Amino acid sequence: MRDTIRFLHGDTLHEIRGIDPTLTILDWLRLTRGQTGTKEGCAEGDCGACTVVVVRYDAADHLHYDAVNACIRFLPTLDGCQLLTVEQLAAPDGTLHPVQQAMVDCHGSQCGFCTPGFVMSLFAFYRHGAAPDSERVIDEALAGNLCRCTGYAPIAAAARRAFALCPPDQDRFAAAAAATTARLVALRDDQTLHVTSAGRSWYAPATLADFAALAEQLPAAVIVAGATDVGLWVTKQQRQLDLLLSVGRVAELHQIVDDGPTLTIGAAATYAAAAPALAAVAPALAAVAPDLGALIRRIGAVQVRNVGTIGGNIANGSPIGDMPPALIAAGATLVLRRGVIQRRLPLEDFFITYGRQDRQPGEFVEAVIVPKFGAGSALRVYKITKRLDQDISALCGAFAVTVANGVVTRIRIAFGGMAATPKRARHTETALIGQPWRESTIRTAIPALAQDYTPLSDWRASAAYRAEVAGNLLLKFFLETSGEAARRGAETRIVPTLAPLAAIHA
Repeated sequence: MRDTIRFLHGDTLHEIRGIDPTLTILDWLRLTRGQTGTKEGCAEGDCGACTVVVVRYDAADHLHYDAVNACIRFLPTLDGCQLLTVEQLAAPDGTLHPVQQAMVDCHGSQCGFCTPGFVMSLFAFYRHGAAPDSERVIDEALAGNLCRCTGYAPIAAAARRAFALCPPDQDRFAAAAAATTARLVALRDDQTLHVTSAGRSWYAPATLADFAALAEQLPAAVIVAGATDVGLWVTKQQRQLDLLLSVGRVAELHQIVDDGPTLTIGAAATYAAAAPALAAVAPALAAVAPDLGALIRRIGAVQVRNVGTIGGNIANGSPIGDMPPALIAAGATLVLRRGVIQRRLPLEDFFITYGRQDRQPGEFVEAVIVPKFGAGSALRVYKITKRLDQDISALCGAFAVTVANGVVTRIRIAFGGMAATPKRARHTETALIGQPWRESTIRTAIPALAQDYTPLSDWRASAAYRAEVAGNLLLKFFLETSGEAARRGAETRIVPTLAPLAAIHA
């Protein structure tokens, strides 16, 4: 094992041992390095003031520039990477980077507190190389950064101007790409990283076999993926985590494999990695399930999707996680592993009750297998929130149906936010199977939702609201997939995908 974290901060190599495994990147920058450009606003990954860029080198010979929230990202996750903060963007002679110069030219800063975070988000967007072709693209890139002063228009203008000032393939980071790649490759090894301090440990194996062995040996370890949830345990709940096991360095768990009839998504695959990979594989998403791509774009912001994982979203068992309902409706199978033994079960059976999943000591989520849809099938997902970006669902409904000769031969319905776990609507499905796919059938089946769910009232929505919206979403699904929506227009009342604020509070 190796006890030293090795990473580049700008061009400087750091080799660090004996640190608190849950020290955040933000605290290391500000308290240890004295670099205060990176700000703490919310300490929970919402405001973007702490945004930094982490550069990774992948097996396809690419450097990835990922904007991440430094406030909930633990320092050991930087092993083998390059960390860039606002202090590293300007050239050694003081010449501003095109993104910085664009912010100056477009008056993109007022009080300045949020500005470094915006600059780093814009820098990551810029380094991805594609000039913005719409306002929506810019809005999506900046959705994880909040500002109370500028009104955002000057910052959006800066996003365009940066590309006009200098193409991304001509800035100083492009010129240094070969050297950066060589340095990051030199940091790679197959050793397990073991960081210890005051009896607390962080393990980060480099292979699946080593990870499985450690998970079995250390069943009490907290398994960490993107830390978008675990990070808050530290920053908000002030919990002391003594034993952590990271999936971050296990290449096998990052894989997304298309074998024809199914997609296998490794437990450590991030939302950012999964979205384009899924969209690119024949009809798996692009043709029959476009809603999954839209759903992923509304899970957190770029900073969250760059580190948050589909496997982690499943493993934490949250009743308001958005991917489990969609994957349950799609008929996904979960792959669990303990040591060398694999176990498979339908995803819906993994969730037992609130805070409890069907996972044995030493067992971990290895992958989720998603079947592709055939002709006559459709999948839709509806996320109901108070606002479009960076919001937790009041409820999330997912529906998959196969219709043959006008009759429902297969249907799967799942909701998040309607019960203590993500849950299928089995009574409602039974009411629909074998019935004609028409509106009267749907309206007859809607009351069965009351047998499937007893929703709670909380600050996101009342129980009555959730129950009514659930039924309306089933009707919406029918109208969209049957063509009735186009034929009937506004004659049928449909709850919009994004519910208005007043409706949530009704």
